[in-house]
Amino acid sequence: MACTKQLFSAAYPFADDVLALPVENIDVAARWYADAFGLREVERRETPVSTVVMERDEVRIGFAVNGGDASNDGAAILVTDIHRAREELEANGVETGAWRVDERDGEKFQVFFVVAPDGLCYYFHQPLGEK
Repeated sequence: MACTKQLFSAAYPFADDVLALPVENIDVAARWYADAFGLREVERRETPVSTVVMERDEVRIGFAVNGGDASNDGAAILVTDIHRAREELEANGVETGAWRVDERDGEKFQVFFVVAPDGLCYYFHQPLGEK
């Protein structure tokens, strides 16, 4: 039976806009993120640039053919279950980076990275809980 509990809690951009991450081909990006991240398309527009907005668990991430440098962009995705996120991604054929623990503002997070085929980097993270 498929797990239906929310997995994505929030997405934050590395650079300017989590709803306009740079890609070269909207259709290729939409297919990959649907298959790999479990996102579904909720909006598509052609002006001012070709853009698709996708969503999972009410968390939206968008992709745009805007000329940006994908290798310098991406998003931090806060998840409710870091182990489930990693297992799901790997089951979908996504290569994940090594585990590590980061500390920000006195709070520790279990994290791993994913670099998508388009060059965008994703920082999956979950608070480790009480100290």
